[in-house]
Amino acid sequence: MITEKLHAAFVQQFGASGAQYTSPGRINLIGEHVDYNGGYVLPGAIDKAIFLEIRPNGTNKSRVFSQDYNERAEFGLNETDKPQQPWAHYVFGVARELIKRGGKIEGFDAVFTGNVPLGAGLSSSAALESVFAFALNELFACGVEKKQLAVVGQMTEHHYAGVKCGIMDQFASVFGKKNHLIRLNCDTLEYEYVPCELGNYRLVLVDSCVKHTLVDSPYDRRRESCERVVKAIAQRHPQVKVLAHATWDMLKEVQSTVSEVDYRRATFVVGEIKRVEKVCAALKNGDLEEVGKNMYATHQGLSKDYEVSCEEVDFLSECAQKYGAAGARIMGGGFGGCTINLVKSESYDNFVEKIAKDYTAKFGLAPKVYDVKIEDGARVIADK
Repeated sequence: MITEKLHAAFVQQFGASGAQYTSPGRINLIGEHVDYNGGYVLPGAIDKAIFLEIRPNGTNKSRVFSQDYNERAEFGLNETDKPQQPWAHYVFGVARELIKRGGKIEGFDAVFTGNVPLGAGLSSSAALESVFAFALNELFACGVEKKQLAVVGQMTEHHYAGVKCGIMDQFASVFGKKNHLIRLNCDTLEYEYVPCELGNYRLVLVDSCVKHTLVDSPYDRRRESCERVVKAIAQRHPQVKVLAHATWDMLKEVQSTVSEVDYRRATFVVGEIKRVEKVCAALKNGDLEEVGKNMYATHQGLSKDYEVSCEEVDFLSECAQKYGAAGARIMGGGFGGCTINLVKSESYDNFVEKIAKDYTAKFGLAPKVYDVKIEDGARVIADK
């Protein structure tokens, strides 16, 4: 069992016992590239997670061992003490962000491991940030409330990993609830739980096993496109601070004053926010076919308008439709990664067999398939 191996590693590294915590990765059913535009998203925590054992060590130094990297990092807690290992930047960043919020963090010993597939768009980094934020907040009685724990993770990405991400991933990891998705307003952090009763359907992730690294910071460029459109709209409508505040009519007004590319990016985002509302209503009504139709529409927009898909992932989406999935779309930042598919249980075996066969025949790669269930967010496991 993963927690038993974690504990054995902790004892081996530090000769004692600590408290165990876990925080999950996430899926986002719909609402992609909306979080940093201040709109609604619909994520949920999943049954793939980071697991942590941790204890205060009574010094001003922290010692952290990654089971998955088989690597140990040691660092102080001042701003100038940032460790060299890239994975340790997340741990150090979380501690620093809690300190900035008044937390009295002292040295700690920690071992962590996980089963969140890397590179599949399931936000393993957010799970890592969230489990350390949750654990350190509790261990050192920082008194930081849960919404701010999500912000701690987001700011860790901004300040210590160099990724200007939105709040969605960390929020889902902290606030996840079993069998529920989270309708989150990324501008105000208001949220509600939406029941996710799938009946005879299941959520299936198909990992393309490719990740196209582009040299021109494509994620940031998409964000900049949206910001330019917001700036153009705000000249006429000063109340518009983020793209989610814009209407279709406002977009039309500035179409001739922004580039064609920026306009297409913005129209995708505004349309995607509308799809989140449609999917929430469909889930409440038990209309999973409607959910699936909107997933396909999202993929079309991400591929053609937002241009964050790639040949391999487009092929997976086409195969999903061919083999009877109610819905399928690229999930995550894009340029590779996985599709999220809504598949009838009785079609599952045929779906997996056919899509894997076709994909391997075309690209010479065997895709990875993950079933996911919607689970609870960050939490304590046990005290050893």
